[in-house]
Amino acid sequence: MALTVAVDVPPRDREVLESWVRAPSVRAGLAQRARIVLLAADGVAVKDIVERVGVSKPTVIGWKKRYAAEGIDGLEDRPKPGRRRTIDEVVVVSATLEPPPDRLGVTHWSSRLLGAELGISHVWIGKIWKRWGLQPWRGACHDSRVSHG
Repeated sequence: MALTVAVDVPPRDREVLESWVRAPSVRAGLAQRARIVLLAADGVAVKDIVERVGVSKPTVIGWKKRYAAEGIDGLEDRPKPGRRRTIDEVVVVSATLEPPPDRLGVTHWSSRLLGAELGISHVWIGKIWKRWGLQPWRGACHDSRVSHG
């Protein structure tokens, strides 16, 4: 049994992988994996790939194995283990449309205040506000997408 995994990259895959390495819009992790595979296909030793790409030896070996087994699709991110936390957007929208409690001493919600009140990251609050077109600092009546009747 061979100790190393040979990486054979067909021409079409090479074009795709090279475009991922060059494209500024490709996620950094995906571009890094493409670079690992391309270097391996060019016969570069694992220790040299480790130095050039700046990853660990197990990382290089793992991506080589995954590409050999699954091709380009194997380089994509996989879902992380565990159940994804779900955030009920309707709860966030409803809370946003209600005035903050007097104890907070503010006239409208900020994403940080509402996030702290609901136990949700303020980043999620901002994403939900954007998706629903909410701008509480302007007053809910300024929002054209939420029905007020």
